[in-house]
Amino acid sequence: MTKRIQFSQHGGPEVLQWVDIDLDDPAAQEVQVENKAIGINYIDTYIRSGLYSPPGMPSGLGTEAAGVVKKVGSAVTTVKPGDRVVYAQSPLGAYSELHNLHVDKVALLPDAISFEQAAACFLKGLTVHYLLRQTYEVQPNEVFLFHAAAGGVGLIACQWAKALGAHLIGTVGSEEKATLAKNAGAWATINYREEDIVTRVNELTGGEKVRVVYDSVGKDTWEASLDSLQPRGLLVSFGNASGPVTGVNLGILSQKGSLYVTRPTLHSYVTTRQELALASSELFSLIASGVIKVDVPDNQKFALRDAQHAHKMLESRTTQGSSLLIP
Repeated sequence: MTKRIQFSQHGGPEVLQWVDIDLDDPAAQEVQVENKAIGINYIDTYIRSGLYSPPGMPSGLGTEAAGVVKKVGSAVTTVKPGDRVVYAQSPLGAYSELHNLHVDKVALLPDAISFEQAAACFLKGLTVHYLLRQTYEVQPNEVFLFHAAAGGVGLIACQWAKALGAHLIGTVGSEEKATLAKNAGAWATINYREEDIVTRVNELTGGEKVRVVYDSVGKDTWEASLDSLQPRGLLVSFGNASGPVTGVNLGILSQKGSLYVTRPTLHSYVTTRQELALASSELFSLIASGVIKVDVPDNQKFALRDAQHAHKMLESRTTQGSSLLIP
C-alpha cells in the first residue's frame, strides 16, 4: 500500500482526495521512485478542473517529482535502486509516496542538486529550455516579452535570459513581483494592473516592439501579446492561466502584420531519452554553477496530504516562483 492524491470528478481543489492504493511492481521497462519532493504546476489545476481530461477516473495527479529509485523492472539497465533521479513527464500520479514510470522519463540527479531544487524546477526548467532555446532561439541583446515573469517558469526564464545576454521584459501583477523578476534578471517589468502592456512595450523598445512574445496567461493577454509584436513576429502561447484562447479569427494575424502563432508543449520537444539528457544537462549545469537559483519559500512547501490547500494557494496567484508537496 502507498498513499497518493487522486480525484474522481472534475472541480475545485475540494475534489482532491488523500487515499491508500495498491501499487504494482514496476513493469519490465519501468522504475519505481520513492518521491522525496513533488513539483506543483499550473497544468495540474487544468487537469483537476477538467480543462484537460485524464484518461480515466479515478485519476492521480502530477507528473513531476524527485526521489530515489526503489525498484527497477527486469529490462532496466540505465538506473539502479538507490539512484537519485528526477522526472517531469510521468503518467499522472506523481502526487504520491511511490510512483511507477518508464525508465526513459527519468534523469539521474547530480549530487550537487537537492531533491527540492530538482522537483521545484525540472518541468519548469525543461519548459524554459524548449521555449528560449528551441521554439524561438533568443539571441544576445534581443528584447522580448515574457508574461507572468514572477511565476515558477517566469523566474527561471528571467535567469536564463540574463545568462544568454538577452533582455527580458516581464509582466507582473504587483511591485513585489516586479522586484522578484528584476532580481532574477529581468531587464524591465510591466505591472499589468497599473500599466498598459502594449504602451510600455512600445516605450521600452523605442516603438520597435518585439520579435517574440512568450505567453502562458492565455485569454487575458492574447490581444496585448499580438499588439506587442513586430510584423512577422511570433507569439508562443504555452499556457492558459486566465482561460483558453478560443474563437480565433486567423485574419487577425494578417491585419496585425503577418504574425505567427505557435502552441508548443514539452512533449513535442522532449520525446526521447537523448533529448531529455540534452535538455537536463544544460539545466543542471546552470543550477550547479549558480547561474539559475531555485529557492522555494517555506510557506510554499506543503505536506502531500494538503494538496487541496496547495492548489487553492496556486490559483489565488499569491504564490511566487515554485511550490512543492513533501511526502
